[in-house]
Amino acid sequence: MKQFYFALPLIVLLISCDTDTALLRWQNQAEDVTIYRDDFGVPHIYGKTDADAVFGMIYAQCEDDFPRVERNYLFAIGRLAEVEGESELYSDVRARLFMSHEEANAVYETQTKAMKKLAEAWADGINYYLHTHPSVKPSLLTKFEPWMTMYFTEGSIGGDIERISTRKLEAFYEGETLAEIESVKADPWEEPKGSNGFAIAGDRTASGDAMLLINPHTSFYFRGETHMVSEEGLNAYGAATWGQFFVYQGFNEKTGWMHTSTYTDVMDEFKETITQEGGDLYYTYGDTLLPVEKIEQTYFVKQDGEILEKTLPTYRTHHGPITQTIGEQWVSTRMMWEPVTALRQSFIRTKQSGYIGFREMMDMKTNSSNNTVYADAEGNIAYFHGNFVPKRDVAFDYSQPVDGTDPATDWQGLHEVEEMIKLLNPSTGWIQNCNSTPFTAAGPDSPKPEDYPYYMASAPENFRGVHAIPLLEQADDVTIDAMISLAYDSYLPAFEKVIPGLIEAFDTNQGEWNQLTEPIKVLRDWDMRTSKESVGMTLAHYYGMALYEKEEIPSDLRGMDRFNYFGTGLDSKKRLAVFSNVIERLGEDFGSWNQPWGDVNRFQRQDGTINMTFDDDKPSIAVGLTTGRWGALAAYGMRGKHETKKIYGTRGNSFIAVVEFGDKVKAKSMLAGGQSGDTSSLHFYDQAQPYADVQFKEVAFYREDVEARAKENYQPGKR
Repeated sequence: MKQFYFALPLIVLLISCDTDTALLRWQNQAEDVTIYRDDFGVPHIYGKTDADAVFGMIYAQCEDDFPRVERNYLFAIGRLAEVEGESELYSDVRARLFMSHEEANAVYETQTKAMKKLAEAWADGINYYLHTHPSVKPSLLTKFEPWMTMYFTEGSIGGDIERISTRKLEAFYEGETLAEIESVKADPWEEPKGSNGFAIAGDRTASGDAMLLINPHTSFYFRGETHMVSEEGLNAYGAATWGQFFVYQGFNEKTGWMHTSTYTDVMDEFKETITQEGGDLYYTYGDTLLPVEKIEQTYFVKQDGEILEKTLPTYRTHHGPITQTIGEQWVSTRMMWEPVTALRQSFIRTKQSGYIGFREMMDMKTNSSNNTVYADAEGNIAYFHGNFVPKRDVAFDYSQPVDGTDPATDWQGLHEVEEMIKLLNPSTGWIQNCNSTPFTAAGPDSPKPEDYPYYMASAPENFRGVHAIPLLEQADDVTIDAMISLAYDSYLPAFEKVIPGLIEAFDTNQGEWNQLTEPIKVLRDWDMRTSKESVGMTLAHYYGMALYEKEEIPSDLRGMDRFNYFGTGLDSKKRLAVFSNVIERLGEDFGSWNQPWGDVNRFQRQDGTINMTFDDDKPSIAVGLTTGRWGALAAYGMRGKHETKKIYGTRGNSFIAVVEFGDKVKAKSMLAGGQSGDTSSLHFYDQAQPYADVQFKEVAFYREDVEARAKENYQPGKR
C-alpha cells in the first residue's frame, strides 16, 4: 500500500506535465492558423504548413458540428455500441474486422513523417477544440488519437466495409443456423444512393475553359463545405465528410475532381473449407492446410444504463476476415485494405496542379469505392472508372462466392491504371457519370465493353444517365449558370413508359374506372417535368412508389427495365387498381388528390440531431425537386418512410458546385440547409430557401475575395 501512495502523486504529475505540454503545442500551432468565416459561414482556413491547415480545418469542423465528427469516428473505429447500445454491436465488429485498434496503431507508425504530422495535427485540432469548449460534452471520445485516421481514408465513413452485412456477421458469431440470410425487399421509399459528375471541354463553353459539375447525392449534412490553404502549396475547396482532414470532392486553382460511387467489382467472397486439429483451425488452400488467424477483441455495449463487456474472436484467412456462413462453409471477404496509402492518396489528390500529376496520383490505386470525373485549367477533361481493380480469372463468376480452396480463384495482383476503363479528352467534348455504365460516358467516344473484363463494369444504364446524355450532347456556349440549369433539368425519363401505360389501361377499361377521369386527364397533360406547382408530379410520384411497394417485378429484369415493366408488362387492371388506391390515399392524407408537388414535398430542419425527425405541423419549405429514381439529375428524396403525411427530404443534392477553370478559377456552390449543425447559428438554415429556389452562392476562393466576404476572422481558441 505504501508504494501505491508514493506512486499516485508521480502519476498525477506525469499526466499534468503531458497535458501542459499538449496545451502548449496546441496553442503554438493555433498561432499559425487563421480561420475566416464568410457570409454563409463557410470556413476558409489559412496556415503556414499543411499541418496547420489540417489543425484549423478540423477545429472549424468541430465548431460547426462536433456531434457528427464524433459519431463518424465512433462508427469508423467500432465503438458505437458503447453509446447507442446492442443494436450497433455488429457494426462495431464489422469496423474492426480488417484491423484492430492495436493494428491501427501499428499501421499508423508506418506512415511517412509528413503524413504523421497531418494525423497529429488532426487529433490536436479536435482535442484543442474540446479544451477550449468545456461546455461541449462528447458522448464517449474525450481524446482523439492520430491512429484513428487509419479508419477513415476515403469519402465514406466506413468505406467498402459498409457493404458487409451486419446481419450475416451476427448470424455467424452468434451461431445461428442460417444457411443464407433471406433477402429483404428493398424499401421503396429509400432514396437511391449515388452522385452525378459532368465535365465539359472548352470548345463547348462560353469562356473556352473546361468546366466541372460536382454533384454528390448523400445524406443531408453528411459533409460540410470547407477551404484549406497553406504556404506549402495547398489551396483546396469543396466538401469534406465530418471528421476527414482532406477535401473529398472539390477543386483547387488548377484541377477539380468529382467522385461517383463505382460499381467496379472491388470485393469478393471466398468459401473456405475449415478443419480443426488439436483445438486449432486450418483452411484448405490447394494441397495444403493453412492456419486460420484468430484475434480476440473486446467490445463494450451499453445496456440498461450499464456498460457490459463482450469478447469475440475475429477469424481471418489470407483472403480476409470471415464474414458469414453459406451452408456449412465459412465465407471470407477480400477487399482493398491499404489505409496508409489510401489516406496519402486522398490528401495528395488535393494538391495536384495538372493532369500529369493527377494521373500519377491515380497510380496509388487505393480509391476503391469511387469513379472520378476530372477537369483542369489546361483544358483537360477525364474519367476514371474505379481505381482499385484486382485481376481475376474470368472463368469464374465473382458476382457469387467462389471456391477459396482453389488457388486459381485468388486475386492475381492489381490492374494498372492504363488497363482500366478511362477517358481523356473525348472528341464529343463532354463526360458524364451518374453511377451508371461507363460505356455511355462520352456518347460515341465512350469505352467499349468488349475491351475490358466483365468485372470492371457491371452496372446497367440508369434513368439519370439517360437523362444526362441528350442534355450534354446539345450543350454549347455553356456558362456556370447554364451548367446549373443543365444539372437541375426537370425532365423525368422514368415515366416515359409508365404514365402512357397507365393512360392506355384507362382508355381500354374506361367504363369501369370513371372516377379516375380527372386525375388521368392531369397526367395526359403532364409534361413529365417536376416543379413545385405540378399536380402531375404528385400523381406520378405516388403512383410510381405504390407500384414499387405493391407489385412484384420479374427477377430477370435489371436496371430501367424493372420500372418500365410497370408500364408495359403489368396487367392493365392492376395498373388502374394501384392508381385508384393512390387517389384514395391522397384524399385521406390531404383532403384531395389535387395536390401541387410543393405542397407535399418539403424541406424541414428542426434541429441539429443526426437522426432527423419531421413534423407536418411545423414550418417547412416547398421543394420542386424529386427522387433520383425517376431520373432527376438534382435528386431529392428521403431515407425510409417517415411517420408523416408529407415528404421531407433527407438525401440527394447535398453539396453541389459548378467550377470553371481558366486564368482564374470561378465557382458557385450550394449546401443543403446550412453550414452549421447548431440551431442557434445564423448558418443553420440560411441556405434552405436558396436551396429550394436553386439560387447558388458565389464561391470566395482567392484571398482578396475571402477577406472581402469575411464576417469574422480568428485563430483557433480565440473566437
